[in-house]
Amino acid sequence: MKALVWHATNDVRIERVPDPTILNPRDAIVKVTTTAICGSDLHLLDGYIPTMQAGDILGHEFMGEVVEVGKENTNLRVGDRVVVPFTIACGRCFFCQRQMWSLCDNSNPNAWMAEKVYGYTTSGLFGYSHLTGGYAGGQAQYARVPFADVGPLKVPDSLADEQVLFLSDIFPTGYMAAENCEIQPGDTIAIWGGGPVGQMAIRSAFLLGAERVVAIDDVAERLRLAEEGGAETLNFDDGDIFERLRAMTGGRGPDACIDAVGLEAHGATLDAYVDRAKAAAFLATDRPNALRQAIHACRKGGIVSIPGVYGGFLDKIPFGAAFQKGLTFKMGQTHMMKYMRPLLTRIERGEIDPSFVITHRLPLDAAPEAYKMFRDHKDACIKVVLKPHGETIH
Repeated sequence: MKALVWHATNDVRIERVPDPTILNPRDAIVKVTTTAICGSDLHLLDGYIPTMQAGDILGHEFMGEVVEVGKENTNLRVGDRVVVPFTIACGRCFFCQRQMWSLCDNSNPNAWMAEKVYGYTTSGLFGYSHLTGGYAGGQAQYARVPFADVGPLKVPDSLADEQVLFLSDIFPTGYMAAENCEIQPGDTIAIWGGGPVGQMAIRSAFLLGAERVVAIDDVAERLRLAEEGGAETLNFDDGDIFERLRAMTGGRGPDACIDAVGLEAHGATLDAYVDRAKAAAFLATDRPNALRQAIHACRKGGIVSIPGVYGGFLDKIPFGAAFQKGLTFKMGQTHMMKYMRPLLTRIERGEIDPSFVITHRLPLDAAPEAYKMFRDHKDACIKVVLKPHGETIH
């Protein structure tokens, strides 16, 4: 089969690789009908996530048709149409039983790696380094899905692939980020990052009752899309974000702030330039400029929600401000299985069509160029979907 394979920083290629096979009786094999490039995939392209190995298959946003199931998988049948969550969970451990699916104790075969870095393991993730299991991803024609009696969500034929694909990651991720803000009537939510997760967080914040949402970015097409979703917008190149947010909120600050950027933040402030220089010199692991701004801007007693991926040790975080203001932090990989079915219901009701974020539809063969187009904001690119077998029949 064809798959997108990582070889080194800034080197990903379409290659022929062996077809996946059933390895565990709870597995399933999925023929991938539609997949996508996620913003967090760019951290792999740029070399910020450790333990990548040449030959790793990328991709964690995918869906398709079940073509084979293991003998102990009674939840799926051949022919089922499913969306596959990016997290892999056993369904039986302490954390899965409490719906903290992304913290599963049993799905990461390289738990020892994660324990050395983070103290404890997280769940396995598709296509996202050996630190999270070394699982082959879904930017391929076929994928093996472990614990497939737990993760994949069956979807109706009445909905197109593009309407449900983002249940695999960015819609639940944006929704959980907004839910973590504990939104109350009248709240103002500020969101750093107008990429796909930020766009989903904007819509989700309104679904959850926010009165105002302010989106912060410097890419014109992202700001336009945010405005189409009802958000007010700030370009961080046009002035001090803290002062502008303070003015917009009567001097109080946003009730909650969402960092939908993560470890490769850009900015026009001195600390952003320092972050970039230190990361380039391997003196820092992450560039947390957006997180610093979110902490600084959030009102007293507010919440900072962090769906943006961080990988290592953060430099010069204003923790004194967080302490003195009594901020609450909520963060982490998305507990996917908690959100997928309820959000499918919202799509079926017509409350939201997540396909609004798609700007490019390309064949899988175009993936290497698409990664760089997405990263470099070329051709007004916000979200790329890839078709491993051509157009789907659904």
